[in-house]
Amino acid sequence: MDRSFLEKLPKTDLHVHLDGCVRPSTLIELARESGIELPSYTEEGLRETVFKDSYDSLNEYLRGFAYTNEVMKTREQLERIAYEVAVDNQLEGVRYIEVRFAPQLHASEEMDIIDSIRAVDDGLGRAQREFNSRPEVAGGEEPPFHYGIIACAMRFFTPSFSDWYRRFCAMHSYTNQEMVFALASLELESAVARARWDEGLPVVGIDLAGSEDGWPAINHLEAFRRAQRHFLKKTVHAGEAYGPESIYQAITELYADRIGHGLTLLDPGSVKSEYIRDPRKYVDSLAGYIADRRITVEVCLTSNQQTNPAFRRLENHPFGKMMQRKLSVTICTDNRTVSNTTVTDELHKAVTTFGLSNYELRNIIVYGFKRSFFPGRYDEKRRYVRQCMEYFEKIENEYFGNDAPSFEE
Repeated sequence: MDRSFLEKLPKTDLHVHLDGCVRPSTLIELARESGIELPSYTEEGLRETVFKDSYDSLNEYLRGFAYTNEVMKTREQLERIAYEVAVDNQLEGVRYIEVRFAPQLHASEEMDIIDSIRAVDDGLGRAQREFNSRPEVAGGEEPPFHYGIIACAMRFFTPSFSDWYRRFCAMHSYTNQEMVFALASLELESAVARARWDEGLPVVGIDLAGSEDGWPAINHLEAFRRAQRHFLKKTVHAGEAYGPESIYQAITELYADRIGHGLTLLDPGSVKSEYIRDPRKYVDSLAGYIADRRITVEVCLTSNQQTNPAFRRLENHPFGKMMQRKLSVTICTDNRTVSNTTVTDELHKAVTTFGLSNYELRNIIVYGFKRSFFPGRYDEKRRYVRQCMEYFEKIENEYFGNDAPSFEE
């Protein structure tokens, strides 16, 4: 399939981390301004030393975040980086993104949790206004650009994670560690609910990120219960570095609407619990439950290749089995800079490796729009999805004629 066709299509990215998408040129400039030491002060040097095409381990992959987070300490820095992430997506035809970040990693005495959300919204909003004022967009010939913000709670943290976490840990020095993690998630959810409903900021949901092994999602149960009561959407990193039980917990205890990665979903060999007597039946039932309720899996092919040796050969990735099971899946980047990828790159990998038909590609694209946490009303979302898919059909007809199959509802 022609790569230029994929680039022109209207696309989404529902799983993209702000701190994984800092332009190398911006990182260099902001590091110099802030006195942050980098391994290299050229883009080529950073690609060789930090942001590689492949990594030897997860620790090496995560190394880049230590640098990017150091230049995300002020409102101005957050706004600029968010603006550039939106622009970079627009340049490759992405019309809707949900940028996720952990506000508590960036909050400080000078910038609280909601301040950091405002800063990200300011950057994304500026990019949106500029794009949507283009004549072809304002005139209705092309669909506009929209976005949402997802706030990440952390499964665990240490005082070294940020100034906010340092102060929070100090205030709860006599409290059980797991309770401290739970309290931090409750604080984040309360801030997100206020930002959403009192201030009208497009923070559309919450996420749970961080290492799964040893840090179960159930520790954050109350925060996600409150999110449910506040009509916030929920996505959870699950099944990335732990068995399918992690996915089960995310959807049954945390009410997850979507699952980030979900790599072990269809793998009975990854089941860890001794109480599950038939792992094959367990994963089959779990996959059926997710499929029936259209809980969407956010698939990130390149980052999975880079962090998990089992998927160095992409043919081994469970995405192919997910398609066979008719699961609702959407293709995402995870981290544009750290993984050195784009949405177009990810779709091209999916199409060429797994032999997707135009019909299957259309369904993946439409799932991205339909399963998004769109910040507007449901009727507005439906109109927007239709507008984007009509534009999809226009591009498709330019390449393949008028006999392309219709997409699934």
